[in-house]
Amino acid sequence: MQNSFGNSLRYTIFGASHSDEVGIVIDGLPSGITLDRELFATDMDRRRPMLRGETTRHEADTPVIEGVDECGRTTGESVSIKFSNNNIRSKDYSHLKSHPRPSHADYVQRHKYGEEYDLSGGGMASGRMTVALVAAGVVAKQLLSGVSFDTRLIQVGAEHDASRFEEVIANARMAQDSVGGVIECRVQGVPMLLGEPFFDSAESIISHMLFSIPGIKGVEFGDGFASAAKYGSERNDRYVDAAGHTATNNEGGINGGITNGNDIVVRVAVKPTPSIGREQLTFDMEYGQMRSLKIGGRHDSCIARRAVVVVEAVVAMALAELSLRR
Repeated sequence: MQNSFGNSLRYTIFGASHSDEVGIVIDGLPSGITLDRELFATDMDRRRPMLRGETTRHEADTPVIEGVDECGRTTGESVSIKFSNNNIRSKDYSHLKSHPRPSHADYVQRHKYGEEYDLSGGGMASGRMTVALVAAGVVAKQLLSGVSFDTRLIQVGAEHDASRFEEVIANARMAQDSVGGVIECRVQGVPMLLGEPFFDSAESIISHMLFSIPGIKGVEFGDGFASAAKYGSERNDRYVDAAGHTATNNEGGINGGITNGNDIVVRVAVKPTPSIGREQLTFDMEYGQMRSLKIGGRHDSCIARRAVVVVEAVVAMALAELSLRR
């Protein structure tokens, strides 16, 4: 199964959680960009489960890169980056076909794609697919000269104090439950004039990419939803020089869908994973009645923690697309 996005850069993601491999094909890359395995190592490690409360599914996540020359450089042709799925346990998901997880994609995927669609691990709606997004983000960053990212988890559950995040996640784990979070991505060095009004605005393209990440339920730029409670006189970003720098950045670096040269600031809300150890009462299609569901499998207590690098990756993908359009 595959799906595509983009014009100047065309990203085509393929595979599923328990298929032989997952990956992404990128069309439209300029020639001469060096893509070796070492380039991917840092961001792959940022996504890797290493802390308590994170999935015990461990994959090598060594990228197989196709479409580059003998020196590892792009040629202007399509580039494919693949990752093998080896540590799978499909039997953990066999009962979900008739007894779908609440708030997961099991039910809608089964009805959209048919009875033969493999729901193991969540299919294409699985967080496993984000390994391909992270890889594409690494490539996209090579097109963004002078641009830097500061992406971090700023909220876990209702807690804003980073020193207590581990405690909140641990409490959820012990209760066989899960918690969500908020991730903030600040991007410095983005040039002015990326994006077009309306359908191809900078916010539209970035948001489109962010909502492709499984589990993202909200996106805001600058002061976002808080802006609705302010007066214009207290919120307006006043210009302080001829270069367009502003005293505040409530717009999050974008005016009228066009980047203004100030830092882009975007935040995303990540829901608690629906896959929890606690038993839930939900409808069973086979029995035609509400029955207790025990999910099983290997899941994160807080998917937001490992999603930080994924958010950064897709913002980079969107900015690379906008940069090439310009």
